[in-house]
Amino acid sequence: MTAVGAGAPAPVDGAQDGTVDDRFASRLAGRPSAETLVRRLVQAEDGHLVTTLGQVAESGALPAAASLVVAARRRYVTGTGKSLAFATLLATDLAVSCSHVHLIDDATVPALDVLAEVTASDVLVAFSFRRYRRETAALATAFAAAGGSLVAITDSADAPLAAKAAVTVVVDTGSASFVDSPTAVVAVSHILATLVGASAKGARRRIAARDQLAADLGLYLAGDAHPGPTSED
Repeated sequence: MTAVGAGAPAPVDGAQDGTVDDRFASRLAGRPSAETLVRRLVQAEDGHLVTTLGQVAESGALPAAASLVVAARRRYVTGTGKSLAFATLLATDLAVSCSHVHLIDDATVPALDVLAEVTASDVLVAFSFRRYRRETAALATAFAAAGGSLVAITDSADAPLAAKAAVTVVVDTGSASFVDSPTAVVAVSHILATLVGASAKGARRRIAARDQLAADLGLYLAGDAHPGPTSED
């Protein structure tokens, strides 16, 4: 399958950049002041976000990914470790406008159960960033081999998931911190969920029904005046 990518691998700061400890030593050497670190982080996050979103928009990767999600009969989302947080966010937002959205977390939805029933009409959105977790790669590979469509959201066109993906969205996670940046990942996830919601059949009806149910069940504090629908916490 042909992958659609955008961007470049996350930049490497220092000769030894593979572990969190290496990155801490490289980027926070000398213990910069809080003011200096804030300026450095804000500048880096702003640059990475603008660059990534520009590259993704130019590549057409997100509309291609959204088309696969909208067309699917069942929609699965997965990630391991820190990427599980990204997967949870996307699954929560997709469920507002789409039916049959499942987060594969091996707690409520085991990977084995999903793989036993994969069809060509299913799609898996998988988040995977360095250092790439073996569990996510194994699940994505098996899902694609079973005939499902794989959307990879990762940090390099050469990342392990890209070889099996129908669409690859490349996100810059470079950071001035010792941990890789989640900023552009969250932004890309938000755009993908918005594109899906704009195209999904019956999305407006589903959103209205969920809002009414939330009101009937008293899920939110009285007097919440937030304009329009939101995904649940």
